[in-house]
Amino acid sequence: MKSTKMMLAVLMTAMWCGDLAAQNFRREVMPEGSYSPVTNINRGSYPRVLKDGSVMFRVNAPQAQNVQIDLCGTKYDMTKGEGGAWTLTTKTQVPGFHYYSLVVDGVSVADPASQTFFGCSRWSSAIEIKEEGMADFEVQDVPHGEVRTVYYYSKVDESWRPLMVYTPAGYNEGKKDYPVVYIQHGGGEDHRGWMEQGRTAQIMDNLIAQGKAVPMIVVSSNSNVQNRNGGFGGGYSWQGMQTFRSEMIDNIIPFVEKTYRVKKDRKNRAMCGLSMGGGQSFYIGLRDPEVFANVGVFSTGMFGGIQGASNFDLEKEVPGMLTDTKTFNKQFDVFFVSCGEQDPRISYTRDIVKKMRDGGVEVKFNSYPGDHEWQVWRKSLHEFAQYLFK
Repeated sequence: MKSTKMMLAVLMTAMWCGDLAAQNFRREVMPEGSYSPVTNINRGSYPRVLKDGSVMFRVNAPQAQNVQIDLCGTKYDMTKGEGGAWTLTTKTQVPGFHYYSLVVDGVSVADPASQTFFGCSRWSSAIEIKEEGMADFEVQDVPHGEVRTVYYYSKVDESWRPLMVYTPAGYNEGKKDYPVVYIQHGGGEDHRGWMEQGRTAQIMDNLIAQGKAVPMIVVSSNSNVQNRNGGFGGGYSWQGMQTFRSEMIDNIIPFVEKTYRVKKDRKNRAMCGLSMGGGQSFYIGLRDPEVFANVGVFSTGMFGGIQGASNFDLEKEVPGMLTDTKTFNKQFDVFFVSCGEQDPRISYTRDIVKKMRDGGVEVKFNSYPGDHEWQVWRKSLHEFAQYLFK
């Protein structure tokens, strides 16, 4: 098996280098109106996004017997042409960021033509489909903050663990303290997700420059943590959240408040996250109002839409939400829920938001075009950030 993977790696490297060499001698005419996404390594090569939003892939693999593209869980068969070049054009894709991989003779690998990102529990290729009107997700001519990777010691995991921290423009030169957002990734991703795939720095730079958001620090942690002393390690339940709750409250927040100039009261802390991170934010954020006064829940599956999620009891999971709603509402400055309109979780999310509102809970809600994907989560952060700390 190892020799097969090694041979495949050599083959993929050779065909990529060969493709580059060939391009040095000939300039290929690309489809009219197509563009090379920012996720490409070589901006003049494939994959290409066509005018209708479909994607054209081209892979040189003359010795392969079968080549497919696995794009967002949909597999497309490629067609072999002259010289061993395999091609295909997908159906129209929705705008945003999409993971994909090559499947060569049954082995799934990253595409050497694309940048790689940690997602789907592995290093994956990705393609970015442009969306009009989303300039806030791009680098603009505004003052830029800074993203740093730092390490703290976890007494839960008994190891040094990474954080990625966004500090706004002016932080290094100033002396003032800032509010903090603790932002959580989804399953199969880690602390890099929000800062790389999620474009947190670009979103915050642009919102702050426009005066739509107050300057704030954003901390992205790796919630894939294990308790070396045993105990609950995960799952959509209050008990299942205890390991990461301890990590967040006993390790991450104290480290951030010791290392950075931050405001150290609940009203200046927010917790939010996507999917798995949305579940963590729901439980930890809403059941620890002495720690957080602002909570954002993006595309969580705990309300329904995923296996094992059904009959979600709001009062059981957050005691007092429906029986002492007045107190609950006073505890939170912002409670925000969002979901993609094509996400299997959307109907369950709408139902639970309606139940909250019918019970008097003050909850903001929005949905955006898209499935369980990064464009929806970027828009969620973009909106949530504008409500905070005002």
